[in-house]
Amino acid sequence: MSYPFLREALLVPFLITALSICASPALSKAKPSEHTAAAEDKKGSKPSQVGSYGDWGVFVAQGDKSKTCYALATPKERTPPGLTRDPAYMFIANRPGEHIRQEVSVILGFPVKEGAGARAELTGSPGFDLVAKGTNAWIKNQAQEPQFVEALKKAPRLTVKAPSVKGHVTTDSYALNGLAQALERVDKECP
Repeated sequence: MSYPFLREALLVPFLITALSICASPALSKAKPSEHTAAAEDKKGSKPSQVGSYGDWGVFVAQGDKSKTCYALATPKERTPPGLTRDPAYMFIANRPGEHIRQEVSVILGFPVKEGAGARAELTGSPGFDLVAKGTNAWIKNQAQEPQFVEALKKAPRLTVKAPSVKGHVTTDSYALNGLAQALERVDKECP
């Protein structure tokens, strides 16, 4: 499956800046690093936060050739406690110049064990298999992505489970409060 790796390459400059902006769960603004500024100069403007809806922030970035809009959140809970991991994020992006809408990506914050099953589970809904590479994950079956996004809008919580290369099964729980409104704003900014 090749599409997840293309996604990663296209969104890295935007995510670097968004992650610096979203350093806390409250999605507070912070100054980007010099490394981020250099990436922005090469790839277009830095993302700017245009809204906050519950636990989700909405960001817009104008690249050299296209515009990207996305909703982004950090997990509310991470288990097992005491593991050293990088921050985790989930984002749902629209890139109208590429005819991409509501593309789901997860930054896990740790390297995932090769070939091991990662999973996204929603309260009151069947789970969805994820494909992972390095520290990132995507919906395994692209055809299920719209169904997954609709389920996210209705569920109160998302749990992402994945085994690390060290053998720990990690769990990140995301509150979905405000996601439906955040996605409406994403669609408005990037129809």
